[in-house]
Amino acid sequence: MQSDKAPFNFNSFLRSRKRRDLNIWNRSEKEDEMFVSEPKSRRVFDLKKKDAIHISLKYAPFFIAFWAVLYLSIVRSQVDRLPKPLYRVDEHINPESFIAERAEITLIGLTSIGPRVVGSVANEVTVLKFLLNEIEKIRTESSDYFKFEIDIQEATGNYVHWSMINMYQSIQNVIVKLSAKNSSSGNYVLINSHYDTVPSSPGAGDDGSMVAIMLEVMRVICKSKGPLEHPIVFLFNGAEENPLQASHAFITQHKWAKNCKALINLDAAGNGGREILFQSGPQHSWLMKYYRQVPHPFATCSAEEIFQAGLIPSDTDFRIFRDFGGVPGYDMAFISNGYVYHTEHDKINVLSKGSLQHTGDNVLTLAKCLANAQELNDIMQHSDGHVVFFDFLGNFIIFYTESVGIIINISVCVIAIIAIGISLYTMAADSAISLKSIFSSFGASFAVQVVALAVGGGLALLNALFMDAIGSAMSWYSQKWMFMGLYFCPLFFGMGMLPACYLEKSRKDRLFLGFRIQLLMHSHCLFLVAVTIFLTYFRIRSAYLFMMAVLFYTLALIIHLTAKCYRSVYRFGLIMMVCQILPFLYYTSLTHIIYDAMVPMAGRSGLSSNPEIFMCGIAIFVTILFAGFIIPLLLFFRKVRVLFSMFLIVTFLFIIIALTPLGFPYRAKTASQRYALIHAHRIIHDADKTTRVKESGIYVFPQDRNVKILNENTKSIGQKHLVSDYCAKEMLCGMPFYNHRWYKARDFSFWIPVEEDPYIPEEAPMLVLLSSNQLVDPFQINYEFELNGPDHMTIFIDLTDQGRIIDWSFNETMIRENWQPPYFIYFSWGKTGRPLKFTILVEKTLKTLGKPILEIGIGGHWTHAEKMRPKKYQEFVNSLPDYSTLTDWVATYESWTF
Repeated sequence: MQSDKAPFNFNSFLRSRKRRDLNIWNRSEKEDEMFVSEPKSRRVFDLKKKDAIHISLKYAPFFIAFWAVLYLSIVRSQVDRLPKPLYRVDEHINPESFIAERAEITLIGLTSIGPRVVGSVANEVTVLKFLLNEIEKIRTESSDYFKFEIDIQEATGNYVHWSMINMYQSIQNVIVKLSAKNSSSGNYVLINSHYDTVPSSPGAGDDGSMVAIMLEVMRVICKSKGPLEHPIVFLFNGAEENPLQASHAFITQHKWAKNCKALINLDAAGNGGREILFQSGPQHSWLMKYYRQVPHPFATCSAEEIFQAGLIPSDTDFRIFRDFGGVPGYDMAFISNGYVYHTEHDKINVLSKGSLQHTGDNVLTLAKCLANAQELNDIMQHSDGHVVFFDFLGNFIIFYTESVGIIINISVCVIAIIAIGISLYTMAADSAISLKSIFSSFGASFAVQVVALAVGGGLALLNALFMDAIGSAMSWYSQKWMFMGLYFCPLFFGMGMLPACYLEKSRKDRLFLGFRIQLLMHSHCLFLVAVTIFLTYFRIRSAYLFMMAVLFYTLALIIHLTAKCYRSVYRFGLIMMVCQILPFLYYTSLTHIIYDAMVPMAGRSGLSSNPEIFMCGIAIFVTILFAGFIIPLLLFFRKVRVLFSMFLIVTFLFIIIALTPLGFPYRAKTASQRYALIHAHRIIHDADKTTRVKESGIYVFPQDRNVKILNENTKSIGQKHLVSDYCAKEMLCGMPFYNHRWYKARDFSFWIPVEEDPYIPEEAPMLVLLSSNQLVDPFQINYEFELNGPDHMTIFIDLTDQGRIIDWSFNETMIRENWQPPYFIYFSWGKTGRPLKFTILVEKTLKTLGKPILEIGIGGHWTHAEKMRPKKYQEFVNSLPDYSTLTDWVATYESWTF
């Protein structure tokens, strides 16, 4: 009921009530509930008393423990979960199931052959006999429904691989085409894995496990009665580590290649665990329709984008099939236990039957689905763009096309902005203050939140730089729990302390505590909206990660706006907690997977990269996702700054641990430090045929950041020099680089001259000039050469003075595209080593006419020969610590000018 007095003056009312409002902060929760039920006209600013409703700090550990228990009880168990393996005794009740024990027996036989390096008897003879024997066993057990065709391909070819020409001669593939006798389809499914290995490794994980799985999948299918509309081609690839030569030989030369319309590529960057689908398509979303049917899904397009961005130091045959054959498909690989990848420890005893069962079940399902897929009849008709895909804890797969993803991302962001706007309006109405004031507070909160993220990330990054600077890099290498203290705790501290201080300083603000915390959460959501839109604009499919965080926060916001739960601190916090459970489980599982894959890779990423920064970057990325809406909930606790200070104390404690023996990165066999060495002899001739350089030495190609550990050992054999110190004087530094990656690492590799010459198993490579003919043009000279040598050689070509190479008999890409010398050519042969003949057409200038300007260097590498080390070199090898694993061979390098 209104009186006849003058109109109500709101500002005067505020001033008159200010003193009384400051004395109502200590009401009970029961009184609060009674208060918020009063009409708004009677409770202007009384909401401010809710700042007093802090939760006792003693309950904070329970809040933190809740999330820790979620991670340990659900994420860890689900991420590492493997199916129960089937044994041969189970076969009678599972007649069409993959039998892990049988695959394991096959793998034992394969790995007993030992390392299978291209050109070795093991790879070119023994393993072929083994495979053909296993295939024959399967053929004899096959039902009458199927027809078998077996072919052994021997091929020669070349292509440009990154920055070098990759040449191969007489490499081999074992190929089986399995088809239904009544099938007339000319569209095939291709399943590929490789049986060759790197030097010194028995290759149980990479890639013997996948070979065994392919054989078992073939056996299971052959014993069935179909259906099989399209034939399946099983490609047992004989030269993947060379790199990727056999897949190129198949897809460019084999008679069945053009019929292959879909691919399942099987590889490994570890030993065991679950195989991840990390590349799919491209441009064929229908493939995910069939992957959805596998019993153990494990996939994410984020891994695809990481891999294709070059952040993983590896490559697979999938790229060859895609680029040279246009074949879409799946690229799957083991990523767990990458510590043993490409080492002597990649053995059968560390590979579980559960891993074989997991992959076998999935590959068997995919093979059957693709072999009956109608899309193979016209795959171009079904090319509809890239696909966003990811699994949830290995239980189910979610996928949609990139165009649908753009719509989803934008829609969720728009809804989030609208929900935040409604929330701000509601705050203004319930607090009886203007929208302008609300937006002012929101702007301040957004600035605080962004600065808090920057401070948290900056502290973590500063710690990463500090750990590297003091020589304690990779303390987390064998114990990933170190990440929590070194990087996550400073992130939690920075993301929480600044908002806590801001809330303390803004206590006298007209908004009560719950609203101010909501503003911080709104700010984080708006930040994620901006990132989502940015990534979506650049068509980065991993934007779904940020969209999901926005989605679940928006869901929580809509719930508590609809139910008006924002008026109760506890109900508001409870709704936020419940809505954060699913994203927390997903993001922490993704964190576990990323670190599980990337940490072992730090042991082979070389000296040039700083793994501390990379691992810190991962921590920053995932923390923004899984903790961005959880840390603000801690602000409801009393004395929260004490709680956040504890995170900083834990950080200092972990730094101390890292400096003790507990923080030493390596463990014998399980987390070894890798060493790649070449004992080489090099000879460099001048243009007048005199010898300018003739010496032997140890070439050290560092595999990780901690190369300084090797310093004391190298002092016993000679003086260490940077390889780059030689590059100004010599073509490609005058060193026996094994491939282009070694050349790229020249600024971080070492040459140690030694007195002992290496034991060369046979004659060094011999380059013979067969002819040098002047053509019709007096400035053009055509050189013809013949090269003999071991099964792994490198050819370096440069010009010492004015002139240019206008043609040659190698791959023409470099000449056609005007690549600048020096040129790097990798050459290997498999079954037979015929002399390599090649020609080079040089155009000279008037100044260089009659002068030798064509420089050719030949490197010879005996990667699989029996090791015979000279005394001092053997002593050096023996001096390496027991936690090290060594890959070494002998090599020669010799250059001439023509």
